[in-house]
Amino acid sequence: MGKAFAGARLRRLREERGLSQAALARLLELSPSYLNQLEHDARPLTVPVLLRLTEAFGVEAGYFAPPDRARLTAELRDALGEEVAARRITPGELDELATRLPAVARLLTDLARGRRDTAEQLAVLAGDRGAPPDARTPHEQVREFFYRRQNYLHALDTAAERSAERIGVRPGRVREALAARLADGHLVRIATGGEQLHHYDGRTRTLHLADRLRPGQQAFRMATQLAYLEHDALLSELAAQDSPEGSTAFALTRIGLANHFAAALVLPYRAFHAEAERSRYDIEHLADHFGVGYETVCHRLSTLQRPGLRGVPFSFVRVDRAGNVSKRQSATPFHFSRTGGTCPLWNVYDAFAAPGRVHVQVAAMPDGRRYLWTARAVTRSPGGWGRPGKTFAIGLGCEVRHAHRLVYSAGLDLADESGATPIGLGCKVCDRPACPQRSAPAIGRTLAADEHTSTFVPYAVRADPELRDH
Repeated sequence: MGKAFAGARLRRLREERGLSQAALARLLELSPSYLNQLEHDARPLTVPVLLRLTEAFGVEAGYFAPPDRARLTAELRDALGEEVAARRITPGELDELATRLPAVARLLTDLARGRRDTAEQLAVLAGDRGAPPDARTPHEQVREFFYRRQNYLHALDTAAERSAERIGVRPGRVREALAARLADGHLVRIATGGEQLHHYDGRTRTLHLADRLRPGQQAFRMATQLAYLEHDALLSELAAQDSPEGSTAFALTRIGLANHFAAALVLPYRAFHAEAERSRYDIEHLADHFGVGYETVCHRLSTLQRPGLRGVPFSFVRVDRAGNVSKRQSATPFHFSRTGGTCPLWNVYDAFAAPGRVHVQVAAMPDGRRYLWTARAVTRSPGGWGRPGKTFAIGLGCEVRHAHRLVYSAGLDLADESGATPIGLGCKVCDRPACPQRSAPAIGRTLAADEHTSTFVPYAVRADPELRDH
C-alpha cells in the first residue's frame, strides 16, 4: 500500500461518532499526538492502523481511500466554469479543494447545481420558456443519484437476489418462473398485444406486453412489475434520499430503481458475477448464456460493485448518432461531462460505421488515466415497413489496470502509453489545447485571436502563465 493521507475523512468520522481525539486514541491504542498527526495529514495511514479503524467503526477500507481527484475536479469545473472564466478561482485551486476537502467540493457542486435549477424555475415563472442550457433536468437528477452510488444499491440488489433464489430464476426458464410468481403471489396474468411496450392495469391485475418484445425483454418487464408489487416501500425510501416525494425526479428515480431491481433479479449477482469472471467479461457470450440483450448485459456489468465480491468497475454509456447521451452510469473514476457534449475521438462513434461488431479502444484522459473501451451499435425496430427504429452505440469501459481481466485486451500492448487515443471529458472542459477535433473553446482559457495568423488547431489559446501548469 502506498502512502495514504486521510486526515479529513478520519476527523469527520470521529466527529460523526461524537468522539474526542483522546477517546479515539484510546480505542485505537494510539497516542493522542500520533492521532493528531494523522488527522492533520502529517503522517500517512499504515495498514495496521487502517485495520483497527475499519474494525472500530465498521466501515470498508475504501472509506479512507484517496478521493477521486480527477473526477471531482471535473465536476467542479462543470459547476464553477463561470467562476474559472472570470478568474475568481483557478483550476489549481479547484484541484486542491477536491484533494484536501472532497466533502466541501461536493457541497459546492450541489449548491451550484441548485442555483441553476432555481434560475430555470424563475425563468419559467417570468414567462421565459427557454431554460438555461446547463440547468439540471429531472432525468439528470436521476443520473446523479446512481452516479453518486457508483451504480450499485446494496439493499435493492440483495433483495433481488433473494427473490431470484425463492422464485427459482435460472437461465432458460426466467419467463416461466416470473410469470408463475406474478400469478401465484399476486394474481397477475400476462397478456400480449397492443402498441405500448408494456402496461400494467391494476384494476384487472393484467400485465400487457407488446408482441415484438424478445423473451429477455419480456422477462425484464415482468421483473420490473415484481419490484413495484413486492418492494414498493423500499423503492420510495431510496428515491426519497435525493428527491422530494411527489416530484418528477422522485417518480423517475423509482422507475430507475425498479429497473435496477429487475436486472438484479433476471441476472442474479453471484451467478452473473461468476460467469462474467469465467468468460473474462465476454459480453456476447454473457448475452447468449443468460438469454438477454447486449445492452442489458453491459448495464448489469456496470453494477458489479458488491463489497467483498466486486467485479471489474465499468462505466456504461448509450449514445445516438447525433452524440446525445441517453444513458450513463459509472462505477469508475471516468467523468461524464454535462458541458459541451462528449469527445468525438471516442470509439463509441466508430460503432455506427460497423453495426454488430465490437470496437475496442485504449483511450487516455487529460489526467493521464487510461481506459479500455468497448463499443457496439444496437438497433431496435418497432416492426413494419416505414416505421423508424432506434440505433444506439453501447459503450463499456474500465481503467487499463483492470483490462487484463477482459477478453477484449487480447493482443493489446496495455503498457504502451503512446498507443492510447487522447480523448477528453467534452470540448468545453477539456484540457487538450492542441486537439484538432475541438468544437468549442475551453472554459477558463483565453483565446489567441490574431488576425494575421491561422492555425490547424481550432480555438487556439494564448499561453497563460497562471493556467498553463494546471
